[in-house]
Amino acid sequence: MVLILGAGLAGMSCSYHLGHDCLVVEKKPHAGGHIYSHVVNGFTWDEGPHVSFTKHKYVRDLFARSTKDKFLEYPVYPSNYYKGSWIPHPAQSNLYAVPEPVRSECLNDFLSSREEQDLTKIPDDYEQWSKMAFGEAFYVEFIKSYTEKYWTVDPKLLTTDWVGGRVFYPDIETVKRGFHSAPDQSTHYITSVRYPENGGYYKFAQLLQENMNVLFNKTVDRISLDSKTVYFTDGSNQEYTTLINTLPLPEFIKFISPPADISNAATDLACSELLLLNYVVNHSSKSKAHWLYVYDLDKYATRINFTEMLSPNNGLEGKSGIQVEVYFSKYRQQKESLSEITKKVLKELIDMGLVENEDSLEDVHTQYIKYANVICDHSRKKSLNKIFDYLTQYGLKREVDDLEPMNNWDVLFNEKTNIKMGELVLAGRFGQWKYYWTDDCVMRGKYISETLCDEYKY
Repeated sequence: MVLILGAGLAGMSCSYHLGHDCLVVEKKPHAGGHIYSHVVNGFTWDEGPHVSFTKHKYVRDLFARSTKDKFLEYPVYPSNYYKGSWIPHPAQSNLYAVPEPVRSECLNDFLSSREEQDLTKIPDDYEQWSKMAFGEAFYVEFIKSYTEKYWTVDPKLLTTDWVGGRVFYPDIETVKRGFHSAPDQSTHYITSVRYPENGGYYKFAQLLQENMNVLFNKTVDRISLDSKTVYFTDGSNQEYTTLINTLPLPEFIKFISPPADISNAATDLACSELLLLNYVVNHSSKSKAHWLYVYDLDKYATRINFTEMLSPNNGLEGKSGIQVEVYFSKYRQQKESLSEITKKVLKELIDMGLVENEDSLEDVHTQYIKYANVICDHSRKKSLNKIFDYLTQYGLKREVDDLEPMNNWDVLFNEKTNIKMGELVLAGRFGQWKYYWTDDCVMRGKYISETLCDEYKY
């Protein structure tokens, strides 16, 4: 029997694609993990602005079938807030909207950085990569500040292997044109998205839950990899033939009681924590942006989205649901109380013109998410390599890209014929400790089903 730990998107995908003889156990009373949509007083709140922009036809079709083709598809226009100015996203190709003298400083430093580049050298850290890509001024004013807020670390503490196409690397002519006027078309990697008409982003996972054999409210207490048994806090236990773990890797390592060096390696793995503040105000949205980024270091708000901009069915007519993301981690710890942060963020929203005044507030609730974004710092690969090597004695098969933050699914599916998974399999953003998006979690389940032992193939 295949036992799957966790009913988040990766766990659901594994169960769906394996198709039979699977048992999923989940600590929460519902499936979905981070794509679960919460309904509170008539408003639907996702855990951050989840939208689907996958290039994988398989995932697009699966999500479409999940909603019975009842989804919205529209272009998106993210925005940026910088010291009182609104700048289209990405800011590096929209310098025309940046106030002077920073605007000219960014262009001049950008042009100088391109003249000085040695393309034979790949920077070791995100600070050097950013300066090479954007120049000193843009790095200081935009990249450094937002990295410290979103990733919670100084850019030099990050590697560059996670960047890929997820940070726009502009060419010289694009930056020059954007310095004088708005570009003819968006240069953001997200131009058009899909989102369910009703039910929030979680509706896209409806099909994955069909026929899923799942036990909710089951909390893992310990795991014996020797006897292939998982023990739960309610006193029950479950034996398995193959174990698929989607729980956060540091938590999984605690459950198996490994040697001290492996525990230390797991402790070294870094991940941000997310505080979501959900405000309901008595007026419609003051912004046309679907979501926006806040660069000011003196503001808690890091990214903001508006429920009704994702789908008009996510809220109530004449009102707006404003969701604010604030990030912490072991690198940037929370120092003020939740009450203080909630009041300060409301004032920030008023200062930015997104809320009319304090009397506009009708409701606010918060949600704390312990595991948000895997931080690709310089110790990540070393820690993972040690953990994965240790787990091979319990049936984990090392994969060619298991230390990489992302997967190239086209390559993996083309080369999968001679690969067989072992008795222990890792899946998902936190189970594998990767920079995964939702489509990656779906594809991981499909990939596992096509590379696992023959008797478990779908």
